[in-house]
Amino acid sequence: MDFNIKTMAEYAAEGKSPEVLFFVGCMGSFDDRAKKITKAFCKILHKAEIEFAVLGQEESCNGDPAKRAGNEFVFQMMAFTNIEILNSYGVKKIVTACPHCFNILKNEYPQLGGNYEVLHHTQFLSKLIEDGRLKIEGGTFKGRRITFHDPCYLGRGNGEYEAPRLLLEKLDAELVEMKRCKSNGLCCGAGGAQMFKEPEKGDKDINIERTEEALAENPKIIATGCPFCNTMMTDGVKHFNKNTEVEVRDIVELLAEAEDL
Repeated sequence: MDFNIKTMAEYAAEGKSPEVLFFVGCMGSFDDRAKKITKAFCKILHKAEIEFAVLGQEESCNGDPAKRAGNEFVFQMMAFTNIEILNSYGVKKIVTACPHCFNILKNEYPQLGGNYEVLHHTQFLSKLIEDGRLKIEGGTFKGRRITFHDPCYLGRGNGEYEAPRLLLEKLDAELVEMKRCKSNGLCCGAGGAQMFKEPEKGDKDINIERTEEALAENPKIIATGCPFCNTMMTDGVKHFNKNTEVEVRDIVELLAEAEDL
């Protein structure tokens, strides 16, 4: 990237505040695959001339995996640490590329004193397009079949189905829906801290079941809006030896490619 991403501390030192804080999350910070999603999103924000900042070294895990695994004590320790930092900077608006971060910051931080306007990256970008602050020319994807996998914490957890689809429609691609989609969508298998443990014994891993449904639509691309979903669906595609035929990409990666960023 040919631009610098400033931290909240740097903005504070200048006596300024950015329009929005980008809460990167653990996957977006440390997972090599998810880092590409982080970079793509930052490039789009830069193109749209959005003043944004990150917490950098001051950001810690939001506590979602601990809470979902049943450790409320560890969750609250992590949450209070983040809330103290966020409130010290007077943060009002947060955007994140991870539905797990989105859900917990939006719905569970307020009970601990963290009250912010929280948006998933697809919601934020959809609003930018609606307001005329971002334009997407999607000709490079014209006619390519894309199916979208609804992340649990974005879709059924928070009722957001339209924002990601609005963005995909801007690509001029052929959007095909899986049989189980939107409010009837099927989990990829990573939620509830399941990402970090081996699955219980059964007839079939859930990500394999979900990938089968995606591949049944003969897509060129399986689009995701969550780094956890991205990992699970990628593993599923590899399981079926389809990784040379079918790509698993986050929506912002597709938008960045469409804009040649």
